[in-house]
Amino acid sequence: MITLVPLDVINPTAVEMLLDAAFGPDRFTRTAYMIRGTGTPIAALSFAAVEDGVLVGSIQCWPIALIDDDRQSPLVMVGPVAVSPNRQGDGIGRSLVARVLEAAAANGLDDALMLIGDPDYYGRFFGFSAERTAFWDAPGPVERHRLLARGTAVPDTAGILGPRTAKTIPVTASV
Repeated sequence: MITLVPLDVINPTAVEMLLDAAFGPDRFTRTAYMIRGTGTPIAALSFAAVEDGVLVGSIQCWPIALIDDDRQSPLVMVGPVAVSPNRQGDGIGRSLVARVLEAAAANGLDDALMLIGDPDYYGRFFGFSAERTAFWDAPGPVERHRLLARGTAVPDTAGILGPRTAKTIPVTASV
């Protein structure tokens, strides 16, 4: 049986090993890493999937922004969603994303979520779309149709995605 727990109770080395197994050791060169920068993931929105004491999946969320000149429109970047290669297709990633959306709603952080991912999958199951992201840029290569967002405060303006440099996200409720 899979149990979802806060990611910060998991050994960070185990998380890094899972991320390497899921995405390869060159994962740090991906555009998503450039977007979120060297910041810290949002603890209230980062979870691990554990089965019989073994880490089989993880998800992290990051405070980022759509930056246009000096203005920052705050966003929460969902991902990476990592699942052990031998457990992919078992619904673990889907459970992790659903848990993040639940926690984001409980903490008032669900009004501007974004991710880079498969539009058919994330649209069908979670309501993400590229409808408001047409004017967004990224600091590295990205297929435009994979820039997805959901929420009432998603900016429909031009800008480049990057780490949020303003204050941290206020979390008003615990999960």
